[in-house]
Amino acid sequence: MQGSRLDEALGPSDPVVYDHAVDRLREAAIVLPTFRELADPLTIPPGIAKAVSTVTPDDADPRNLFRVHWHNDRSRAKVIDVPDHVVLPSELTGVDAMIVVVLGDRFPMIRAHKVLAAYGCLAPRLVTGRFDPRRHRAVWPSTGNYCRGGVAISRIMGCRAVAVLPQGMSRERFEWLDRWVSQPDDIIRTPGTESNVKEIYDRCAELSVDPDNVILNQFSEFGNYLVHYLCTGTALDRVFEVLRTNEPDRRLAAFVAASGSSGTLAAGDLLKERHGARIAAVEALECPTMLANGFGEHNIQGIGDKHIPLIHNVMNTDVVIGVSDRATDHLNVLFNTTVGRRYLLERRGIQDGCIESLNAFGLSSICNVVAAIKMAKHFRLGSDDVILTVATDGAEMYRSEVDRVMERYLPEGFDETCAAEVFGEHLAGAATDHVLELTLHERDRIFDLGYYTWVEQQGVSADSFVARRDQMNWASLRDRLGEWDGLIEEMNDRTGVARMP
Repeated sequence: MQGSRLDEALGPSDPVVYDHAVDRLREAAIVLPTFRELADPLTIPPGIAKAVSTVTPDDADPRNLFRVHWHNDRSRAKVIDVPDHVVLPSELTGVDAMIVVVLGDRFPMIRAHKVLAAYGCLAPRLVTGRFDPRRHRAVWPSTGNYCRGGVAISRIMGCRAVAVLPQGMSRERFEWLDRWVSQPDDIIRTPGTESNVKEIYDRCAELSVDPDNVILNQFSEFGNYLVHYLCTGTALDRVFEVLRTNEPDRRLAAFVAASGSSGTLAAGDLLKERHGARIAAVEALECPTMLANGFGEHNIQGIGDKHIPLIHNVMNTDVVIGVSDRATDHLNVLFNTTVGRRYLLERRGIQDGCIESLNAFGLSSICNVVAAIKMAKHFRLGSDDVILTVATDGAEMYRSEVDRVMERYLPEGFDETCAAEVFGEHLAGAATDHVLELTLHERDRIFDLGYYTWVEQQGVSADSFVARRDQMNWASLRDRLGEWDGLIEEMNDRTGVARMP
Protein backbone atom coordinates (compact mmCIF):
# COMPACT_ATOMS: atom_id res chain seq x y z
CA MET A 1 0.00 0.00 0.00
CA GLN A 2 1.26 3.42 -0.85
CA GLY A 3 0.95 6.02 1.90
CA SER A 4 -1.68 8.08 0.12
CA ARG A 5 -3.89 5.04 -0.33
CA LEU A 6 -3.73 4.28 3.35
CA ASP A 7 -4.65 7.89 4.12
CA GLU A 8 -7.62 7.60 1.80
CA ALA A 9 -8.72 4.41 3.55
CA LEU A 10 -8.68 6.20 6.89
CA GLY A 11 -10.62 9.18 5.56
CA PRO A 12 -9.88 12.92 5.39
CA SER A 13 -7.87 14.52 8.16
CA ASP A 14 -9.60 17.41 9.95
CA PRO A 15 -7.74 19.81 12.31
CA VAL A 16 -10.97 20.60 14.18
CA VAL A 17 -11.56 16.91 14.78
CA TYR A 18 -7.97 16.62 15.99
CA ASP A 19 -8.45 19.45 18.48
CA HIS A 20 -11.63 17.84 19.77
CA ALA A 21 -9.75 14.58 20.32
CA VAL A 22 -7.02 16.41 22.21
CA ASP A 23 -9.64 18.12 24.39
CA ARG A 24 -11.35 14.82 25.20
CA LEU A 25 -8.10 13.10 26.14
CA ARG A 26 -7.14 16.07 28.30
CA GLU A 27 -10.53 16.11 30.08
CA ALA A 28 -10.34 12.38 30.81
CA ALA A 29 -6.59 12.46 31.65
CA ILE A 30 -5.92 9.83 29.00
CA VAL A 31 -2.36 9.03 27.96
CA LEU A 32 -2.09 6.93 24.80
CA PRO A 33 0.51 4.14 24.76
CA THR A 34 2.73 3.95 21.71
CA PHE A 35 2.81 0.77 19.68
CA ARG A 36 6.45 0.41 20.67
CA GLU A 37 5.48 0.38 24.35
CA LEU A 38 2.79 -2.25 23.76
CA ALA A 39 5.32 -4.40 21.93
CA ASP A 40 7.76 -4.09 24.86
CA PRO A 41 5.87 -3.01 27.99
CA LEU A 42 9.09 -3.01 30.00
CA THR A 43 9.76 0.33 28.28
CA ILE A 44 6.62 1.91 29.78
CA PRO A 45 7.76 4.82 31.99
CA PRO A 46 7.91 3.91 35.71
CA GLY A 47 5.39 6.61 36.67
CA ILE A 48 2.77 5.17 34.35
CA ALA A 49 3.58 1.58 35.34
CA LYS A 50 3.02 2.53 38.98
CA ALA A 51 -0.29 4.23 38.14
CA VAL A 52 -1.45 1.18 36.18
CA SER A 53 -0.83 -1.06 39.19
CA THR A 54 -3.50 0.83 41.15
CA VAL A 55 -6.41 -0.20 38.89
CA THR A 56 -7.91 -3.63 38.32
CA PRO A 57 -7.62 -5.18 34.83
CA ASP A 58 -11.39 -5.15 34.23
CA ASP A 59 -11.92 -1.45 34.90
CA ALA A 60 -12.83 0.87 32.03
CA ASP A 61 -9.95 3.04 33.16
CA PRO A 62 -7.52 4.86 30.82
CA ARG A 63 -4.59 3.36 32.65
CA ASN A 64 -5.62 -0.07 31.41
CA LEU A 65 -4.62 1.00 27.91
CA PHE A 66 -1.09 0.26 29.09
CA ARG A 67 -2.13 -3.34 29.76
CA VAL A 68 -3.18 -3.93 26.15
CA HIS A 69 -0.22 -6.22 25.48
CA TRP A 70 0.89 -9.87 25.66
CA HIS A 71 3.09 -9.49 28.75
CA ASN A 72 0.44 -9.64 31.49
CA ASP A 73 0.74 -12.40 34.06
CA ARG A 74 -2.10 -14.75 34.93
CA SER A 75 -3.65 -12.17 37.27
CA ARG A 76 -3.42 -9.64 34.40
CA ALA A 77 -2.15 -7.16 37.00
CA LYS A 78 1.61 -7.52 36.63
CA VAL A 79 4.02 -7.33 33.69
CA ILE A 80 6.17 -10.36 32.97
CA ASP A 81 9.27 -10.56 30.80
CA VAL A 82 8.11 -13.51 28.70
CA PRO A 83 4.49 -13.66 27.47
CA ASP A 84 2.47 -16.34 29.24
CA HIS A 85 2.32 -19.55 27.22
CA VAL A 86 1.89 -23.29 27.48
CA VAL A 87 4.01 -25.98 25.83
CA LEU A 88 1.65 -28.80 24.94
CA PRO A 89 2.98 -32.28 25.80
CA SER A 90 3.23 -34.97 23.18
CA GLU A 91 0.81 -37.05 25.30
CA LEU A 92 -1.84 -34.53 24.23
CA THR A 93 -0.71 -33.66 20.69
CA GLY A 94 0.65 -37.02 19.57
CA VAL A 95 3.55 -35.35 17.73
CA ASP A 96 7.24 -34.87 18.50
CA ALA A 97 7.27 -31.23 17.45
CA MET A 98 6.90 -28.68 20.24
CA ILE A 99 3.53 -26.91 19.94
CA VAL A 100 3.53 -23.68 21.94
CA VAL A 101 0.35 -21.70 22.61
CA VAL A 102 0.64 -18.06 23.70
CA LEU A 103 -2.32 -17.09 25.88
CA GLY A 104 -4.63 -14.25 24.87
CA ASP A 105 -6.92 -14.36 27.90
CA ARG A 106 -4.30 -12.35 29.80
CA PHE A 107 -5.45 -9.14 28.10
CA PRO A 108 -7.45 -6.61 30.16
CA MET A 109 -11.18 -5.95 30.14
CA ILE A 110 -12.23 -8.57 27.59
CA ARG A 111 -9.75 -11.39 28.30
CA ALA A 112 -8.97 -11.67 24.60
CA HIS A 113 -6.26 -10.26 22.35
CA LYS A 114 -8.78 -8.51 20.10
CA VAL A 115 -8.63 -5.48 22.40
CA LEU A 116 -5.15 -4.96 20.95
CA ALA A 117 -6.60 -4.92 17.44
CA ALA A 118 -9.28 -2.45 18.50
CA TYR A 119 -6.69 -0.05 19.91
CA GLY A 120 -4.59 -0.51 16.78
CA CYS A 121 -7.53 0.57 14.62
CA LEU A 122 -8.79 3.53 16.68
CA ALA A 123 -5.52 5.13 17.80
CA PRO A 124 -4.31 6.02 14.26
CA ARG A 125 -7.61 7.74 13.54
CA LEU A 126 -7.41 9.75 16.76
CA VAL A 127 -3.87 11.00 16.21
CA THR A 128 -4.44 11.90 12.56
CA GLY A 129 -7.62 13.93 13.12
CA ARG A 130 -10.00 11.34 11.72
CA PHE A 131 -12.09 10.47 14.77
CA ASP A 132 -13.90 12.91 17.04
CA PRO A 133 -14.73 11.27 20.39
CA ARG A 134 -17.24 14.05 21.10
CA ARG A 135 -19.30 13.45 17.98
CA HIS A 136 -18.47 10.20 16.26
CA ARG A 137 -19.88 6.80 17.09
CA ALA A 138 -17.35 3.99 16.71
CA VAL A 139 -18.95 1.07 14.85
CA TRP A 140 -17.17 -2.25 15.42
CA PRO A 141 -18.15 -5.00 12.92
CA SER A 142 -17.12 -8.35 14.33
CA THR A 143 -17.85 -12.01 14.86
CA GLY A 144 -17.36 -11.61 18.58
CA ASN A 145 -14.25 -10.46 20.41
CA TYR A 146 -13.22 -7.50 18.25
CA CYS A 147 -16.46 -5.66 18.93
CA ARG A 148 -16.00 -6.32 22.65
CA GLY A 149 -12.51 -4.86 22.44
CA GLY A 150 -13.85 -1.89 20.52
CA VAL A 151 -16.57 -1.26 23.08
CA ALA A 152 -13.99 -1.38 25.89
CA ILE A 153 -11.61 1.04 24.14
CA SER A 154 -14.49 3.36 23.20
CA ARG A 155 -15.78 3.46 26.75
CA ILE A 156 -12.34 4.50 27.97
CA MET A 157 -12.29 7.24 25.35
CA GLY A 158 -15.72 8.43 26.44
CA CYS A 159 -17.30 7.90 23.05
CA ARG A 160 -20.31 5.86 22.03
CA ALA A 161 -19.66 2.43 20.54
CA VAL A 162 -21.88 0.23 18.37
CA ALA A 163 -21.21 -3.52 18.26
CA VAL A 164 -22.29 -5.32 15.08
CA LEU A 165 -22.12 -9.12 15.27
CA PRO A 166 -24.07 -12.23 14.20
CA GLN A 167 -27.01 -13.18 16.38
CA GLY A 168 -25.78 -16.78 16.59
CA MET A 169 -22.68 -16.00 18.67
CA SER A 170 -22.23 -17.39 22.17
CA ARG A 171 -24.51 -16.18 24.95
CA GLU A 172 -21.51 -15.03 26.99
CA ARG A 173 -20.50 -12.48 24.35
CA PHE A 174 -23.87 -10.80 24.48
CA GLU A 175 -23.94 -10.85 28.27
CA TRP A 176 -20.61 -9.03 28.32
CA LEU A 177 -21.82 -6.48 25.77
CA ASP A 178 -25.00 -5.88 27.76
CA ARG A 179 -22.85 -4.79 30.69
CA TRP A 180 -20.56 -2.50 28.70
CA VAL A 181 -22.54 -0.66 26.02
CA SER A 182 -24.16 2.73 26.63
CA GLN A 183 -27.65 1.56 25.66
CA PRO A 184 -29.23 -1.69 24.44
CA ASP A 185 -29.63 -0.64 20.80
CA ASP A 186 -25.85 -0.22 20.57
CA ILE A 187 -25.78 -4.00 20.09
CA ILE A 188 -26.81 -4.86 16.54
CA ARG A 189 -27.47 -8.54 15.83
CA THR A 190 -27.12 -9.52 12.18
CA PRO A 191 -28.45 -12.76 10.65
CA GLY A 192 -26.47 -15.97 10.90
CA THR A 193 -23.32 -17.06 12.63
CA GLU A 194 -19.57 -17.11 11.94
CA SER A 195 -19.72 -17.34 8.18
CA ASN A 196 -22.16 -14.48 7.68
CA VAL A 197 -19.67 -11.63 7.35
CA LYS A 198 -21.36 -10.05 4.34
CA GLU A 199 -24.49 -9.51 6.42
CA ILE A 200 -22.32 -7.54 8.86
CA TYR A 201 -20.93 -5.46 6.02
CA ASP A 202 -24.44 -4.79 4.69
CA ARG A 203 -25.55 -3.47 8.08
CA CYS A 204 -22.44 -1.31 8.33
CA ALA A 205 -23.18 0.12 4.89
CA GLU A 206 -26.56 1.25 6.19
CA LEU A 207 -24.95 2.77 9.29
CA SER A 208 -22.30 4.57 7.25
CA VAL A 209 -24.96 6.78 5.63
CA ASP A 210 -24.89 8.75 8.89
CA PRO A 211 -21.63 10.76 8.85
CA ASP A 212 -21.42 10.52 12.64
CA ASN A 213 -20.86 6.77 12.36
CA VAL A 214 -17.25 5.73 11.76
CA ILE A 215 -16.89 2.10 10.66
CA LEU A 216 -13.76 0.51 12.11
CA ASN A 217 -13.73 -2.62 9.98
CA GLN A 218 -11.10 -5.00 11.33
CA PHE A 219 -11.06 -6.88 8.01
CA SER A 220 -9.80 -3.83 6.12
CA GLU A 221 -8.18 -1.60 8.79
CA PHE A 222 -4.42 -1.79 8.28
CA GLY A 223 -3.92 -0.72 11.88
CA ASN A 224 -5.10 -4.24 12.75
CA TYR A 225 -2.38 -5.75 10.57
CA LEU A 226 0.32 -3.41 11.85
CA VAL A 227 -0.35 -3.74 15.57
CA HIS A 228 -0.26 -7.53 15.30
CA TYR A 229 2.83 -7.49 13.11
CA LEU A 230 4.73 -5.49 15.73
CA CYS A 231 3.16 -6.43 19.07
CA THR A 232 2.03 -10.02 18.53
CA GLY A 233 5.00 -10.82 16.31
CA THR A 234 7.46 -9.46 18.87
CA ALA A 235 5.73 -11.33 21.72
CA LEU A 236 5.88 -14.65 19.86
CA ASP A 237 9.47 -14.03 18.89
CA ARG A 238 10.32 -13.43 22.55
CA VAL A 239 8.71 -16.73 23.56
CA PHE A 240 10.66 -18.64 20.91
CA GLU A 241 13.99 -17.04 21.80
CA VAL A 242 13.52 -18.03 25.44
CA LEU A 243 12.56 -21.60 24.48
CA ARG A 244 15.77 -22.09 22.58
CA THR A 245 18.04 -20.45 25.18
CA ASN A 246 19.29 -23.82 26.36
CA GLU A 247 18.54 -25.66 23.11
CA PRO A 248 19.99 -23.54 20.29
CA ASP A 249 19.23 -26.20 17.68
CA ARG A 250 15.52 -25.59 17.97
CA ARG A 251 13.96 -24.30 14.76
CA LEU A 252 10.82 -22.20 14.39
CA ALA A 253 9.10 -24.30 11.79
CA ALA A 254 5.75 -22.54 11.59
CA PHE A 255 3.27 -20.01 12.87
CA VAL A 256 -0.32 -21.25 12.77
CA ALA A 257 -3.38 -19.03 13.19
CA ALA A 258 -7.03 -19.07 12.21
CA SER A 259 -7.74 -16.50 9.54
CA GLY A 260 -10.52 -14.43 11.10
CA SER A 261 -9.77 -10.85 10.17
CA SER A 262 -6.20 -11.98 9.34
CA GLY A 263 -4.78 -9.47 11.81
CA THR A 264 -3.09 -12.14 13.94
CA LEU A 265 -1.59 -13.69 10.81
CA ALA A 266 0.49 -10.52 10.44
CA ALA A 267 2.68 -11.81 13.27
CA GLY A 268 3.74 -14.52 10.85
CA ASP A 269 5.29 -11.93 8.55
CA LEU A 270 7.65 -10.85 11.33
CA LEU A 271 8.41 -14.45 12.32
CA LYS A 272 9.14 -15.38 8.72
CA GLU A 273 11.52 -12.43 8.38
CA ARG A 274 13.43 -13.34 11.53
CA HIS A 275 13.30 -17.14 11.47
CA GLY A 276 12.06 -18.32 8.08
CA ALA A 277 8.93 -19.80 9.66
CA ARG A 278 6.12 -21.02 7.44
CA ILE A 279 2.82 -19.18 7.84
CA ALA A 280 -0.29 -21.38 8.03
CA ALA A 281 -3.75 -19.84 7.77
CA VAL A 282 -6.56 -21.92 9.25
CA GLU A 283 -10.24 -21.97 8.33
CA ALA A 284 -13.31 -24.03 9.12
CA LEU A 285 -13.64 -27.12 6.98
CA GLU A 286 -17.38 -26.46 6.78
CA CYS A 287 -16.62 -23.19 4.98
CA PRO A 288 -13.53 -23.93 2.84
CA THR A 289 -13.07 -20.53 1.23
CA MET A 290 -9.28 -20.63 0.86
CA LEU A 291 -9.10 -24.39 0.42
CA ALA A 292 -11.67 -24.72 -2.34
CA ASN A 293 -13.46 -21.40 -3.08
CA GLY A 294 -16.20 -22.87 -0.92
CA PHE A 295 -18.89 -21.59 1.42
CA GLY A 296 -20.97 -22.83 4.33
CA GLU A 297 -21.68 -22.36 8.02
CA HIS A 298 -19.75 -23.41 11.11
CA ASN A 299 -19.34 -22.78 14.83
CA ILE A 300 -15.64 -21.99 15.26
CA GLN A 301 -16.50 -18.64 16.75
CA GLY A 302 -14.02 -15.88 16.04
CA ILE A 303 -12.95 -16.79 12.52
CA GLY A 304 -15.66 -15.29 10.30
CA ASP A 305 -15.14 -16.19 6.67
CA LYS A 306 -16.67 -16.64 3.17
CA HIS A 307 -14.32 -13.87 2.09
CA ILE A 308 -10.64 -12.93 2.06
CA PRO A 309 -9.83 -9.98 4.36
CA LEU A 310 -8.20 -6.99 2.72
CA ILE A 311 -5.43 -7.05 5.34
CA HIS A 312 -4.50 -10.69 4.66
CA ASN A 313 -1.03 -10.79 3.10
CA VAL A 314 -2.03 -13.76 0.98
CA MET A 315 1.11 -13.82 -1.16
CA ASN A 316 3.23 -14.42 1.95
CA THR A 317 1.06 -17.28 3.26
CA ASP A 318 2.49 -20.78 2.82
CA VAL A 319 -0.17 -23.24 3.95
CA VAL A 320 -3.94 -23.42 4.40
CA ILE A 321 -5.39 -25.90 6.88
CA GLY A 322 -9.04 -26.88 7.30
CA VAL A 323 -10.39 -27.85 10.74
CA SER A 324 -13.93 -29.08 11.36
CA ASP A 325 -16.13 -27.44 13.95
CA ARG A 326 -17.00 -30.97 15.03
CA ALA A 327 -13.45 -31.13 16.38
CA THR A 328 -13.59 -27.81 18.21
CA ASP A 329 -17.08 -28.36 19.61
CA HIS A 330 -16.27 -31.81 20.98
CA LEU A 331 -12.81 -30.91 22.27
CA ASN A 332 -14.41 -27.98 24.09
CA VAL A 333 -16.47 -30.57 25.98
CA LEU A 334 -13.44 -32.79 26.61
CA PHE A 335 -11.36 -29.89 27.91
CA ASN A 336 -14.04 -28.33 30.09
CA THR A 337 -15.90 -31.10 31.85
CA THR A 338 -14.91 -33.07 34.92
CA VAL A 339 -15.17 -36.35 33.02
CA GLY A 340 -13.02 -35.10 30.17
CA ARG A 341 -10.31 -33.71 32.40
CA ARG A 342 -10.22 -36.85 34.52
CA TYR A 343 -9.75 -38.88 31.35
CA LEU A 344 -6.83 -36.69 30.24
CA LEU A 345 -5.20 -37.02 33.65
CA GLU A 346 -5.78 -40.68 34.43
CA ARG A 347 -5.87 -42.32 31.02
CA ARG A 348 -3.52 -40.09 29.03
CA GLY A 349 -1.07 -39.09 31.73
CA ILE A 350 -1.36 -35.38 31.08
CA GLN A 351 -0.17 -33.32 34.03
CA ASP A 352 -2.45 -31.13 36.13
CA GLY A 353 -0.66 -27.95 35.04
CA CYS A 354 -1.39 -28.56 31.37
CA ILE A 355 -4.98 -29.56 32.08
CA GLU A 356 -5.51 -26.38 34.08
CA SER A 357 -4.18 -24.32 31.17
CA LEU A 358 -7.04 -25.61 28.99
CA ASN A 359 -9.18 -22.93 30.69
CA ALA A 360 -7.36 -20.50 28.40
CA PHE A 361 -8.54 -22.21 25.18
CA GLY A 362 -11.69 -20.96 23.47
CA LEU A 363 -13.11 -22.45 20.28
CA SER A 364 -10.73 -20.73 17.85
CA SER A 365 -7.85 -21.53 20.21
CA ILE A 366 -8.71 -25.23 20.03
CA CYS A 367 -8.93 -24.86 16.27
CA ASN A 368 -5.37 -23.50 16.23
CA VAL A 369 -4.11 -26.44 18.29
CA VAL A 370 -5.71 -29.03 15.99
CA ALA A 371 -4.29 -27.22 12.96
CA ALA A 372 -0.83 -27.16 14.53
CA ILE A 373 -1.02 -30.94 15.04
CA LYS A 374 -2.04 -31.42 11.41
CA MET A 375 0.83 -29.12 10.36
CA ALA A 376 3.36 -31.14 12.36
CA LYS A 377 2.15 -34.41 10.87
CA HIS A 378 1.98 -33.12 7.30
CA PHE A 379 5.54 -31.76 7.30
CA ARG A 380 6.86 -34.65 9.47
CA LEU A 381 8.30 -32.22 11.99
CA GLY A 382 10.61 -33.54 14.67
CA SER A 383 11.59 -32.81 18.24
CA ASP A 384 13.80 -29.85 17.27
CA ASP A 385 10.89 -28.13 15.52
CA VAL A 386 8.66 -25.53 17.18
CA ILE A 387 5.19 -24.47 16.06
CA LEU A 388 3.85 -21.25 17.56
CA THR A 389 0.17 -20.45 17.77
CA VAL A 390 -2.15 -18.35 19.93
CA ALA A 391 -5.17 -18.83 22.15
CA THR A 392 -7.23 -15.80 21.18
CA ASP A 393 -9.59 -16.09 24.15
CA GLY A 394 -10.46 -18.51 26.92
CA ALA A 395 -13.10 -21.11 27.67
CA GLU A 396 -15.21 -18.72 29.75
CA MET A 397 -16.71 -17.27 26.55
CA TYR A 398 -18.05 -20.70 25.58
CA ARG A 399 -19.52 -22.32 28.70
CA SER A 400 -22.95 -22.27 27.08
CA GLU A 401 -21.50 -23.95 23.98
CA VAL A 402 -20.57 -26.99 26.08
CA ASP A 403 -24.22 -27.33 27.08
CA ARG A 404 -25.35 -26.83 23.49
CA VAL A 405 -23.07 -29.57 22.17
CA MET A 406 -24.06 -31.93 24.98
CA GLU A 407 -27.74 -31.40 24.23
CA ARG A 408 -27.35 -31.73 20.47
CA TYR A 409 -24.74 -34.47 20.08
CA LEU A 410 -24.44 -36.20 23.46
CA PRO A 411 -28.00 -36.34 24.87
CA GLU A 412 -27.22 -39.50 26.84
CA GLY A 413 -24.32 -37.86 28.64
CA PHE A 414 -20.56 -37.60 28.39
CA ASP A 415 -18.73 -40.51 30.00
CA GLU A 416 -15.19 -41.89 29.83
CA THR A 417 -15.99 -43.80 26.65
CA CYS A 418 -17.16 -40.60 24.98
CA ALA A 419 -14.02 -38.83 26.20
CA ALA A 420 -11.85 -41.56 24.69
CA GLU A 421 -13.72 -41.32 21.38
CA VAL A 422 -13.31 -37.53 21.21
CA PHE A 423 -9.61 -37.77 22.05
CA GLY A 424 -9.08 -40.53 19.51
CA GLU A 425 -10.95 -38.84 16.69
CA HIS A 426 -9.79 -35.25 17.03
CA LEU A 427 -6.34 -35.37 18.69
CA ALA A 428 -4.74 -38.78 18.20
CA GLY A 429 -6.63 -39.13 14.92
CA ALA A 430 -5.91 -35.66 13.55
CA ALA A 431 -4.84 -36.42 9.98
CA THR A 432 -3.00 -34.64 7.21
CA ASP A 433 -6.12 -34.21 5.09
CA HIS A 434 -7.24 -30.69 4.21
CA VAL A 435 -3.69 -29.33 4.38
CA LEU A 436 -2.82 -27.35 1.27
CA GLU A 437 0.71 -26.16 0.50
CA LEU A 438 0.33 -22.95 -1.48
CA THR A 439 2.01 -22.72 -4.84
CA LEU A 440 2.15 -19.37 -6.63
CA HIS A 441 -0.95 -20.45 -8.54
CA GLU A 442 -2.84 -21.21 -5.32
CA ARG A 443 -1.79 -17.91 -3.76
CA ASP A 444 -3.05 -16.07 -6.84
CA ARG A 445 -6.35 -17.94 -6.68
CA ILE A 446 -6.93 -17.02 -3.03
CA PHE A 447 -5.76 -13.45 -3.57
CA ASP A 448 -8.16 -13.02 -6.48
CA LEU A 449 -11.11 -14.18 -4.38
CA GLY A 450 -10.82 -10.95 -2.44
CA TYR A 451 -11.65 -8.91 -5.55
CA TYR A 452 -15.35 -9.70 -5.31
CA THR A 453 -15.64 -8.42 -1.74
CA TRP A 454 -13.34 -5.42 -1.80
CA VAL A 455 -13.51 -4.00 -5.32
CA GLU A 456 -17.00 -5.01 -6.46
CA GLN A 457 -18.82 -4.72 -3.11
CA GLN A 458 -16.81 -2.40 -0.85
CA GLY A 459 -15.48 0.13 -3.37
CA VAL A 460 -11.72 -0.36 -2.96
CA SER A 461 -9.94 0.79 -6.11
CA ALA A 462 -8.55 -1.95 -8.33
CA ASP A 463 -5.07 -0.40 -8.18
CA SER A 464 -5.05 -0.38 -4.38
CA PHE A 465 -6.32 -3.95 -4.31
CA VAL A 466 -3.70 -5.26 -6.75
CA ALA A 467 -0.85 -3.38 -5.04
CA ARG A 468 -1.16 -5.84 -2.15
CA ARG A 469 0.47 -8.56 -4.24
CA ASP A 470 3.85 -6.88 -3.81
CA GLN A 471 5.73 -7.56 -0.56
CA MET A 472 7.46 -4.19 -0.87
CA ASN A 473 4.10 -2.54 -0.37
CA TRP A 474 3.59 -4.39 2.91
CA ALA A 475 7.12 -3.48 4.00
CA SER A 476 6.53 0.22 3.26
CA LEU A 477 3.23 0.02 5.11
CA ARG A 478 5.10 -0.98 8.26
CA ASP A 479 6.93 2.35 8.22
CA ARG A 480 3.65 3.83 9.44
CA LEU A 481 4.26 2.32 12.88
CA GLY A 482 7.07 4.77 13.60
CA GLU A 483 5.05 7.66 12.20
CA TRP A 484 2.02 6.78 14.32
CA ASP A 485 4.15 6.47 17.45
CA GLY A 486 5.49 9.97 16.79
CA LEU A 487 1.94 11.26 16.40
CA ILE A 488 0.84 9.50 19.60
CA GLU A 489 3.66 11.18 21.51
CA GLU A 490 2.76 14.52 19.95
CA MET A 491 -0.91 14.15 20.96
CA ASN A 492 0.13 13.18 24.48
CA ASP A 493 2.23 16.35 24.64
CA ARG A 494 -0.71 18.42 23.41
CA THR A 495 -3.02 17.10 26.11
CA GLY A 496 -0.60 18.11 28.84
CA VAL A 497 -1.12 14.88 30.78
CA ALA A 498 1.59 12.87 29.05
CA ARG A 499 3.67 10.64 31.30
CA MET A 500 1.91 11.79 34.46
CA PRO A 501 0.86 9.08 36.96
